[in-house]
Amino acid sequence: MRALTWQGRQQVRVETVPDPRIEQPTDAVIQVTSTAICGSDLHLYSVLGAYLTPGDVLGHEAMGVVVETGAAAGRLSVGDRVVVPFGIACGTCSMCRVGLQSQCETTQVRSQGKGAALFGYTSLYGQVPGGQAEYLRVPQAQYGPIVVPADGEPDERYLYLSDVLPTAWQAVAYADVPPGGTVVVLGLGPIGQMAARVALHRGAGLVIGVDSVPERLAMAARHGVRTVDDGSVDDTLQAVLELTDGRGADATIDAVGMEAHGSPALEAVQKGASLLPGAVARPMIEKAGIDRLAALHTAIGTTRRGGTVSVVGVYGGAVDPIPMMDIFDKQLTLRFGQANVRRWVDDLMPLVSDPSDPLGVLDLRTHRLPLAQAPGAYAMFQRKEEGCIKVVLDPEA
Repeated sequence: MRALTWQGRQQVRVETVPDPRIEQPTDAVIQVTSTAICGSDLHLYSVLGAYLTPGDVLGHEAMGVVVETGAAAGRLSVGDRVVVPFGIACGTCSMCRVGLQSQCETTQVRSQGKGAALFGYTSLYGQVPGGQAEYLRVPQAQYGPIVVPADGEPDERYLYLSDVLPTAWQAVAYADVPPGGTVVVLGLGPIGQMAARVALHRGAGLVIGVDSVPERLAMAARHGVRTVDDGSVDDTLQAVLELTDGRGADATIDAVGMEAHGSPALEAVQKGASLLPGAVARPMIEKAGIDRLAALHTAIGTTRRGGTVSVVGVYGGAVDPIPMMDIFDKQLTLRFGQANVRRWVDDLMPLVSDPSDPLGVLDLRTHRLPLAQAPGAYAMFQRKEEGCIKVVLDPEA
């Protein structure tokens, strides 16, 4: 089959790789009909290469049609149209039973001290081949795949159940915004866009979206978000204070993460580490890695006293300096974590199935391209060119 493979820093290539096969009774194989590029994939493209091997198949947002099932794949049947959660979970362990599927005890990558295995996301998370491919092996298929209607609706109505929607929903749930309250969303990429819409849907009175890309600001604005063109941390803080009577927001969602703009020195350090051989870079990242923290510092600043900072952007640093005095003095609650996809599906399925499209899932994808054009799509997405906000790849094109 054809699949997108990692080859080196900012080098990905579509290659012919072996077809996936059933390896365990709980496996299934799907023919991928749509697979998206996530902002988290850009971390692999630029920063986390130390944990990748040339030839690794990327991608963790995929859906398609089941073509083969193992003997213990539960009720899943050949021909089912399914969305595949990006995290691999069993559904029966103690973590899954309490809704923490991202910490699944069956698939935890204990050798790396990490939580549940992820599709297409480095040796830290199991080095499981990803979904930017024509076919995908799905472990724990008795639980993971979400069967969606074969109703002729475009894949984009359901595709974002794999990651974007549950990640956004959890970000808002963790933000604990009071009814009619105010929430700031930092970063209006795909997750930030959906977090802003979810916040409004769940009863926030004012959602302030912060970004510097005109197309992102315009998309958020047409969904009822009050937008702020990001300048410096001080500029953003001042804008939020003016919109909240000087108090700050009830909650702020950091949808940016480790590659935030506004930290040029740390950006240089990250780039330097990404160019080192893996054996050298891995200990540096694990013992001395520092993220670019402009977004997190902004979130701490924009949140009112007693409020909540919900962090959904991916961080990977080991010695990140954060302003503990401010956090303590302001009595902030901080919530972090990988999305527990299956925990939120029952909340989301009625919304994505609703013909009125209350979350605007059909207004997120800006580019749909053949899988063969994935290398160019990665570069375009990273550079935020051509109005690119969300790319969906078509393996069948």
